[in-house]
Amino acid sequence: MNNFSSISFPSNSTNKDIIIIGNTSWYLYNFRIGLLNRLLNSGHRLTILAPLDEYSKKIQQLGCSFHELEMDNQSLNPFNDFLLFRRIKLLLIHYKPDLVIHYTIKPVIYGSLVSNKFNIPFVNNITGLGTVFIKKSFITYIVKVLYRISQKRASYLFFQNQDDKIIFKNERLVPSYVPSIVFPGTGIDTSFFPFKSYKSSTSNTFLLIARIIWDKGIGEFVEAAKEVKKYFPNSQFQLLGYLDVLNRTAISHQQIEAWTSDGIIHYLGESEDVRPFLEKAGCVVLPSYREGLPRSLLEAAAMCRPIIATDVSGCRDVVEHGVNGYLCKTRDAHDLAQKMKDMIRLSIDEKRKMGLRGREKMKQNFDQKVIVEKIVDCIESVLNTA
Repeated sequence: MNNFSSISFPSNSTNKDIIIIGNTSWYLYNFRIGLLNRLLNSGHRLTILAPLDEYSKKIQQLGCSFHELEMDNQSLNPFNDFLLFRRIKLLLIHYKPDLVIHYTIKPVIYGSLVSNKFNIPFVNNITGLGTVFIKKSFITYIVKVLYRISQKRASYLFFQNQDDKIIFKNERLVPSYVPSIVFPGTGIDTSFFPFKSYKSSTSNTFLLIARIIWDKGIGEFVEAAKEVKKYFPNSQFQLLGYLDVLNRTAISHQQIEAWTSDGIIHYLGESEDVRPFLEKAGCVVLPSYREGLPRSLLEAAAMCRPIIATDVSGCRDVVEHGVNGYLCKTRDAHDLAQKMKDMIRLSIDEKRKMGLRGREKMKQNFDQKVIVEKIVDCIESVLNTA
């Protein structure tokens, strides 16, 4: 059976077979669980293709099928990417899905190319532009070319912020006839991340929740902490997140230990449930170089915590400067320190009001139930016309 292009993928069932491809099980479980549950409750059969990790079992417990998809997320080796293309091709031949949904750069590009080949409808999620768009190089050019080739027959492109959508349009990475919609991820469940009263005892505690990589602005966070401590020695600076040692911009265990030993920061490790840490924080900080839509800021705002974040795509979708937090300059530890000092100087009542305005913004603009329903409507429209 060598003529793969001639394979058909029939389905007469009302409940459809959907494949979802992501670069980690961790990502799909933590950031897309609302959508997974909604599609399962509609009777659709979901198969997840992703690298095996500790969250793969949790995905199966939701009711999804799971198939391990080997993927080197950090490799720029064309041979490795060819192997990924081939793995996806063989899996789509095996599963014969009615629809494929892709998340993150490599699945979006290579999954789309395979889906194009077999005439399978597909929906793509641009969850952020990634390191290759932050540090422009020849690889950036290659990625843009691959986007242009792979997106020609997408049923929908979902963006997490307006800036990324504009870049795709201006760079002609997606044809004008492909429907492109901005959805803030799958929103935030404000009942799971509930109102929590502001604690004056921890008001000078700054918490950064992210993968421990340089691109999240962790270096600037540490430098800003040093400066702030000169004026406010009782202030506390915490890091919570996964030590992503395989990432090209990963920060080493040794570096974290050195900062901790010097008393600059307190590394909290990683946690499946960030709510206890958010409750104890006085302010949540994310000095990232670029974001799709930062989940940590949605969670912080939902739990009434003021925020300091860089004035970049994604972050400014969540933070209104002077309303529910502050925006600072990118890659500027001094400006970040100044915003932290401004936050410390606010009264407890002013910080509470910032937090309350953030929660109200989440309820009005980022409600998970509303957003998931809109996404499902798009998915159902594709399934009904396939």
